[in-house]
Amino acid sequence: MGASGPRRGPGPPDGGWGWAVLGACFVITGFAYGFPKAVSVFFRALMRDFGAGYSDTAWVSSIMLAMLYGTGPVSSILVTRFGCRPVMLVGGLLASAGMILASFATRLLELYLTAGVLTGLGLALNFQPSLIMLGLYFERRRPLANGLAAAGSPVFLSALSPLGQQLLEHFGWRGGFLLLGGLLLNCCACGAVMRPPPGPGPRPRRDSAGDAPDEAEAHRAGPRVREAPSGGRTRRRLLDVTVCADRAFAVYAVTKFLMALGLFVPAILLVNYAKDAGVPDSEAAFLLSIVGFVDIVARPACGALAGLARLRPHVAYLFSLALMANGLTDLSSARARSYGALVAFCIAFGLSYGMVGALQFEVLMAAVGAPRFPSALGLVLLLEAVAVLIGPPSAGRLVDALKNYEIIFYLAGSEVALAGIFMAVATYCCLRRPRDGPPSPGTEGGAGDEEEAEAEVDSDLPPTGTKEPGGLEAVEVPSPGTGPLQPEVKTEPGLDS
Repeated sequence: MGASGPRRGPGPPDGGWGWAVLGACFVITGFAYGFPKAVSVFFRALMRDFGAGYSDTAWVSSIMLAMLYGTGPVSSILVTRFGCRPVMLVGGLLASAGMILASFATRLLELYLTAGVLTGLGLALNFQPSLIMLGLYFERRRPLANGLAAAGSPVFLSALSPLGQQLLEHFGWRGGFLLLGGLLLNCCACGAVMRPPPGPGPRPRRDSAGDAPDEAEAHRAGPRVREAPSGGRTRRRLLDVTVCADRAFAVYAVTKFLMALGLFVPAILLVNYAKDAGVPDSEAAFLLSIVGFVDIVARPACGALAGLARLRPHVAYLFSLALMANGLTDLSSARARSYGALVAFCIAFGLSYGMVGALQFEVLMAAVGAPRFPSALGLVLLLEAVAVLIGPPSAGRLVDALKNYEIIFYLAGSEVALAGIFMAVATYCCLRRPRDGPPSPGTEGGAGDEEEAEAEVDSDLPPTGTKEPGGLEAVEVPSPGTGPLQPEVKTEPGLDS
């Protein structure tokens, strides 16, 4: 998925076929984030048929989210080995097969393995490659592209929740799962759209799967271990775990872990919370649609805002502000019981939730740089999976034990607000550049990593030159504007031209 040689190109196209890739990423993001929440519409029917409590049933969505996040490193390795398009096609088939098999389940364990594990894995194999491809096609417009792609989550959530309610009423949960499985086959069509970007990318050292451009064809042919060139590299790195030593990555990872403990809890519990408060089923399901409608506007708008020249260097602070706003919304709405109060909560929650969704991957791209983004994303999603396995199931158990949703909103809001405070403080204290000193490499924007990547490309290029009489060979090397080396003269006595 790269160029055929180590040529230096102008960068991502920031348009063209990239808009089709953006549309596919919009759909994949919608399924990845909207589907696990929309499945919560079926929980009451599942509780009745299987005689289970809410916490046991909530594991279906939690396992789905955990697979979406926890298989991040696996997805990174598969993308590196096979490329984005094949991985996404297989992922679409797995996601569809999981929901179809779940419609025949007779025990909760079978639901965990099918709708949870299999569908969650399929969504994961679509979600991460789509973000990687989006980063290949957009650079200057990347914040806006991330915001537009992230808008797929609220669009699909606002559509899938009422759709799930209608399917439940007309076909039961088994028929609903079967039809949703067919709907997930659209992921395969989105995977087919993900063709390689034309020409060389901005960093010719690697293609989207992490290959050196001159190794792309050999990579497609299958061999993973090659003879060492003069530079001495023998094996392609499938997962770059050295990114964990980057301070910017460490700050982001801790923030995402704290955020994931509470961010998804209100959205997962909202429908059943409203039903227990006496809100009719159809109106309760519409609450998620309200969150989605507000989210639809918030994500592209926040992406465009983050792309402004004055705000883009400070996107980490904007992200922390969005987290604090989301946490404070949960805390201030913990006692909302009337339908009007719940609608107001959904509007405020959708606005702050959309800001978080629009900025989260832009912050990671800016922190580690494009060359290490696939590995960094996989590792962050793995940490997020642990938090997702802890957060919603624990909230469900507290609901079963206390019969009270109020403490759940207090806990979730505190965790998200704490994540925002930590992000702002750590960014200011640990990652802020000195005013008069040079920028520290690898802390902001991944600049140090990009320079290292460029240096490695230039060092791999074979020098060309002509022999001078008397054994002197004039070697042409990149000028200071194109590479790290200076012109030099090598002495090789005893060699004929």
